[in-house]
Amino acid sequence: MTMKKFLEVKEADTLATLRSFLKGLLEKEIIEALLVPLEAPSGDTVMPALVKEPARLEKANPLAPVMPVNAARLVSSLTIGKPREKIGALLRSCEIRALIELVKLQQAHLENLMIIGIDCLGTYEVTDYAKLISEDRSPTMELVREAKEGALFPHEGYQFRSACRICEYPMPQDAALTIGLLGVDGEKILIEAQEELAGRLELTEGEATGREEVIRKLVGARIEERDRIFAQFRERVVDMPSLLAQFSTCIRCHNCTVACPICYCKECLFRTSTFEHESDRYLRWAQRKGAIQMPTDTLLFQLTRLNHMVTSCVGCGMCESACPSDIPLTTIFRAVGQEVQAMFDYLPGRSLEDELPLATFKEDELTELGER
Repeated sequence: MTMKKFLEVKEADTLATLRSFLKGLLEKEIIEALLVPLEAPSGDTVMPALVKEPARLEKANPLAPVMPVNAARLVSSLTIGKPREKIGALLRSCEIRALIELVKLQQAHLENLMIIGIDCLGTYEVTDYAKLISEDRSPTMELVREAKEGALFPHEGYQFRSACRICEYPMPQDAALTIGLLGVDGEKILIEAQEELAGRLELTEGEATGREEVIRKLVGARIEERDRIFAQFRERVVDMPSLLAQFSTCIRCHNCTVACPICYCKECLFRTSTFEHESDRYLRWAQRKGAIQMPTDTLLFQLTRLNHMVTSCVGCGMCESACPSDIPLTTIFRAVGQEVQAMFDYLPGRSLEDELPLATFKEDELTELGER
């Protein structure tokens, strides 16, 4: 049975209170190690770290509105060998959903893993977060103050990453322990956990009466923004030339594949000799067509990745954040994914019980397309 209780914020310092709470998980041996974002020595970003020593959590900042990497890939590295120690992983919703997909792809395991989910109000690009810090702003506390009402969008010239502006899942699911901020009085932090676990934590009773309404408002605004952006995309992309135009600036750097938490292949076809062409071949292509774009195969690369990833794409936007050419990859993958996922009635990361469409054959699927 899941219990909803509260952590009292001490001295009006939400972050310090949360750090103390996370320390307690290690000190009480509920977990033996914790994957959590730590503030970098420079102070202008956070990076995930695997912490064993509770004192190191003085630099933990899971509230920071910045996400340099999708930590599902890191959890994959930590659990692929089925560790003997109990590991906790503090994750946002998109990271949990990506992890669920990786488990189904046999690239991660949930044994000896405690998923700690946290409400996500949104994240800035790494460079924008660093600029906010350089301006002596406190982006973490600015969002924490707005959490009670639901921070729809940031202010004063900075925007959240495009993926966050259209994310319909600010609340984590399938977590053993959930940390809630949205719609919660600033003097408390909502903690949801199974009864046995909740009993080991120093929590108090209470209610978050406005939480559901705040989340409904936030999700509604993001869905409205999502539908607007998708409609614009579908107006622009109506045939192959217009699709090609979306990828016209691709330099096939592979940054998107490296950043994507689901793109796990140890050997990518596009990094093999298959796409290391002989010099004469380029010249023959140029002779036949009059001219060829260099580097070659950019559209083939993007369409292949789209074909491989679209059913499992959780919309975290790491691909777009990593792209040096500012290709709107979040919009492309999510707009196409919306239709493909609906075709298979599949929502990535929803449940371990949902079978992967690309790994499952059903005789009666796609009949509306004339398949027999």
